[in-house]
Parts: sequence; C-alpha cells; structure tokens
Amino acid sequence: MSRPHPVLRITAAACMAAWITQPLFAAPADAAKDYPRKPIRLIAPFVAGAGSDTTARTIALKVSEHWGQQVVVDNRTGAAGAIGVDITAQAIPDGYTICVISASHAVLSATNTTLPYDLTRDLQGITQATSLFYVLTVPASSSAKSVKEFIAYARANPGKLNFASSGVGSLQHFSWELFKHMTGVQLTHVPYKGAAGSLVGMLAGEVQAGFFSMFGVRPHLTSGRVRVLAITASKRSPLLPEYPTVAEEGVPGYEIDQWYGFVTSAKVPHAIVAKLNAAMAVALKAPEVVQRLGADGSTPVGSSPEQFSAHVKSEIARWRKLVKDAGLSLK
Repeated sequence: MSRPHPVLRITAAACMAAWITQPLFAAPADAAKDYPRKPIRLIAPFVAGAGSDTTARTIALKVSEHWGQQVVVDNRTGAAGAIGVDITAQAIPDGYTICVISASHAVLSATNTTLPYDLTRDLQGITQATSLFYVLTVPASSSAKSVKEFIAYARANPGKLNFASSGVGSLQHFSWELFKHMTGVQLTHVPYKGAAGSLVGMLAGEVQAGFFSMFGVRPHLTSGRVRVLAITASKRSPLLPEYPTVAEEGVPGYEIDQWYGFVTSAKVPHAIVAKLNAAMAVALKAPEVVQRLGADGSTPVGSSPEQFSAHVKSEIARWRKLVKDAGLSLK
C-alpha cells in the first residue's frame, strides 16, 4: 500500500489544525457579538457608601440603562481592597465580572509583595472613570493660614504635628509621605479605620492636618471648624479657584489624584473590553452622572483601556520609587 506524499500529509495536517483551532479564534468574536446577554457583576472592594462604591453605583445604573441589561454592584471588602480585585482576577474571563479600583490599589501594589495577584499582569484596564483631588485641611484653630506657614511651623517643631490617614499604606498616608519627602518636614502619622474616621480624628483634636476630599470637608468648612490650605491637583480647580495648589504653595511637582477606574481579568477578549469601554464612555458623559459625581468632588474622565492600563503601571512605579527614595517601611 502506497504512503501519502509528504506534501499531502503536511497540507492535510495544516487543514486539520486550522479546523480544530477555528472555534478558538471565533469564540471571542461570537462572545462579543452577543455581549452582554446576562447581568454583569461589578465588584466594589470597599464598603457601601465609600467613594469607590458611590462611583460604581452611579456608573452601573447608567450602563444598565444603556444596555437594557443589569449591572449588579457586589461589595467584597477586606485586605485594603485586595479581596475584591483577586476575585476579579480569578473569575471566568467572559467579561461578566469587572471591578472598580482606586489610586489606593496602586499604592497597595507598590508596597505589598504578598498580594495574590499582579495588578498589571492579571488584570487589564477598561477605563479611568474619574479624577479627584484632595484638600490639605487643618483645624480652624491652627495658626497656619497657608501651606508655606504650615511647612514653616513643622520645620520649627519637628515631630510635633500629627497627620491623619485612612490607614497604613493608604493613598492618604502616602500623600503625606510624599509631602514629607518633598519638603523635609517631620510629621507623625496617626492611622484611622477609613477616611471618615480620620476626619473625625482631626475634628476631635487628635491630629493637626489631613488630606481629605472636599465632599467630606465641606460641611465642616461651612460651619467654620476647619480651614482648607490648598488642593492636591496639578492646577487650580474651576470649582474652587480661591484655593491654590500645594505645588504653587512651595512644593513644585506635588500632585495627588484619588482616581477611580474599572478593570477586569487580563484574559477577557479585547472585543468585550471595547464594548465595556464604549458603554462607560456614554455613561460618563451623561449630565446626571456628571452632576452626581461632581457632588462628591469627582470629575469624569473616560480613557481607553490601553491608556488606563498604562496609567496604573505608572502610578505603581511612582509609589515604588517613593518607597525606595524615602526609605519607607510599612512593617
């Protein structure tokens, strides 16, 4: 019995391989074509009522309306937000599990070497949702009327001023570590359980300064209990033009952005991620969404998946550099 010619065998094998692999290449396109065909799970890794939770619910509602398919917010708290992100990284990569993250997750990735996931390898960006600056706030009784006066007092009284944060390794904490590193002042860290607790601590006189959101500070600013010295944005806010930036107050280059954004498993097909991005872009431009997020002090952003993934990488690199340059230890 004659054997098939080698060329025929190779051609037949190639055809068989193409037939076998065709569904693998077709599957992502087919999945994206019908997406979404069921409710989407949006994990919020912090407690209900937190900034990330509010942002997630505001955008989820609009995306649900846009698609006619429910986006369900699922609060999975713990481990400084790592639990929710890990659930997302390990979920079936079909685009039906996504997660809202914040700038604090970049700090966490930069400082914690035991995380069960790699934020830049196991997850991919969908879009940056918002940008939010902090306000450098002191009690109304403080002698400091400006950032320059605050720095001068801190230099004259090393270690005597306490600053509040929402916890060790939080963005609030590292905002102060960056401030200390750039100004050379010595301040004492007093961590609290959450941003609300840190503000209460300042109102109670336990600390003499803090970086907070304007949303949280505004009621106490109106009542005259606190004083805002500056904002952490790169330039003055059109909404608060009377407040200078920390950078223009003598700390050139200082900037902190408490951003929020959405991620999903790195294995989710690009076509599905593109659909999620497009739907969120529509939501972020909706007047009612802009107004609701603005009430919390946030400005809608909207970016491509590639832009947001690159932003997360740059943020992690920034905080790792601070840890190294300032010789920080979180133990």
